[in-house]
Amino acid sequence: MDKHRQAPEPRDEAYRHWIFTLPNVICMVRLLGSLCLLALAVFGFRYAFVGLFVALTLSDWIDGRLARWLHQRSDFGARLDSFADASMYTALLLGIVILSRDIVIAEFPWLAMALSSYLLTTLAGLIKYHRVPSYHTWAAKKSQGLVLLAGITLIFWQSVWPLRLAAVAVTLTNLEATLLTVLLPTWQADVSSLRHV
Repeated sequence: MDKHRQAPEPRDEAYRHWIFTLPNVICMVRLLGSLCLLALAVFGFRYAFVGLFVALTLSDWIDGRLARWLHQRSDFGARLDSFADASMYTALLLGIVILSRDIVIAEFPWLAMALSSYLLTTLAGLIKYHRVPSYHTWAAKKSQGLVLLAGITLIFWQSVWPLRLAAVAVTLTNLEATLLTVLLPTWQADVSSLRHV
């Protein structure tokens, strides 16, 4: 075990192999909610789309805190959380393409930069660890807020500057995750930042 990574607390160990913990169930709901998010975009329900995206984003904030407070952290939960996040952001992107196609086309270089950085970090994890990284860094948490702001402003007011700012933040976050993958000898979940390696 890496000397900088906290050993699981005894109560975390008790839930290590549980699938249906409260935080994991919230992740599963977010995963299903992502499909609903896409359906709302297909039917043109802008307000409901944004409302559900805000709720799903809040669920991501809540499940991590609950996992720590209830001592229910696990590798499965970290991977499930990352998968639910990826599904939510994929649904957001596809929904924005459906609801604001012209803006997406105009802002494609910014989106391509962020998507490419995500693919890079995912590929690096798959090549090195044979699984997707689940670092949940501080930068990722900050970027999430910017993505939320960008989604809201793009759908309601067609404002592109929050989107551009979020794209830069996401790219930098993913580059940090790629460096973490290069530096960490084994797969680890919940690594706060490069400073903790």
